[in-house]
Amino acid sequence: MHTQNTAAQSDRSTPDTQPPGPDEQPAPPARSRGAALVGWVVTIALNVVAPIVTYNALHDHGWSEFSALLVSGAWPVLDSAVHFVWRRHLDEFAVVTLVFLVISAVMSLVGAHSARALLVKDSAVTGLFGLLCLATLLAPRPLMFYFGRKFATDGTEASTVWWNDLWQYEGFRRTMMTMTAVWGVAYLLEAGVRAALAYVLSTDTMVILSPVLIYGVLGALALWTGWYAKRSQRKGEELAAAAATAQ
Repeated sequence: MHTQNTAAQSDRSTPDTQPPGPDEQPAPPARSRGAALVGWVVTIALNVVAPIVTYNALHDHGWSEFSALLVSGAWPVLDSAVHFVWRRHLDEFAVVTLVFLVISAVMSLVGAHSARALLVKDSAVTGLFGLLCLATLLAPRPLMFYFGRKFATDGTEASTVWWNDLWQYEGFRRTMMTMTAVWGVAYLLEAGVRAALAYVLSTDTMVILSPVLIYGVLGALALWTGWYAKRSQRKGEELAAAAATAQ
């Protein structure tokens, strides 16, 4: 989500600070490949791989879904703790992951416990993610701003400051808002379609189809996000060139 083409006010700017023109947008600092690689590995390992492995291992050994989900949620907590100790800043990505693990655990206790009910509950979790995306459009920063910072920087102070400062550009704000809105609507639609199919198709079919829908939508959104970010970057460069010519 590399969008260095955009704009508005950074958290540190004063009211009388004039935002730079489109031709003065800062380039990203040199990234440390080692730091970026370590950040990616730790994030994926503690927020994705470890919770899944832990949940499956505990569930296979007779633990309830609620207990297994609750224990697997300890990994994002560990990631947040490590990030806080290392950077003195709480990682929003790990917090969101933890919130949804807790929601999943709570959802496993609600209502019936049939296979179809569990499939519908899974749909409810992705639907809640869609609602969260849309709700953050009313917050000071939309959700994709924090997800973008997680994956577009190497976690160092310089790259984090660079990403935060991009918020002062109107184009950058518009890009983050659009991305967040698209992800929110897409996951609400995905949840609705998957919940409806759970009542139409057999459980055996849905067990196969449900992951395909989940990861298919995720993959499509990732491809669209990459395309849209590059498109926004090209537009920003064209505006910068036009402004330079006018001057």
